Amino acid sequence: MVVEETFPWWLVLLQGIVTLLFGLVLLAWPAQTLVVLVTFLGIYWMITGIVALVGIFFGGDHGIWTIVLALLGIIAGVLVLAYPLYSTAIISSFLAILIGVLGMIMGAAGIAQGVSGGGWAPALLGIISIILGVILLANPLFTVASLVLLLGILAILGGVSAMVFSFRLRAAG
Repeated sequence: MVVEETFPWWLVLLQGIVTLLFGLVLLAWPAQTLVVLVTFLGIYWMITGIVALVGIFFGGDHGIWTIVLALLGIIAGVLVLAYPLYSTAIISSFLAILIGVLGMIMGAAGIAQGVSGGGWAPALLGIISIILGVILLANPLFTVASLVLLLGILAILGGVSAMVFSFRLRAAG
């Protein structure tokens, strides 16, 4: 016997509404929203570090790396919470730079694949990836601001899509 389980339509609707609101907030206050997200990241790092450190005393891993990573998580969390604006700029820029460098590496790999018989498509994608990587590296803060706005637009579209899907679920059920 196969039992088909579906989400309740109202739960999908609720998810769509929350996602839509999140997208609107991202578009209305991109910088402030980014600071809040980084602050949540700091809280997460701090809690994760504390839990790992406490876990050592309750039969967890006793290795030196566990202690080092736990302390680094606590320190990073405290620093993010103490300096949220600086942390937002630093973490966002670091991520943009990291993505830019990875894009350039993947682009070089795509070009190498295309040159070694993989065809023109991987080489073309490799060139595009390198160009985007250079753009990311040229101005990481602008890139972060653009990505926040893009994320807001995608959240709005995803929220509306989930809401439409929820009404289709309701009509089908």
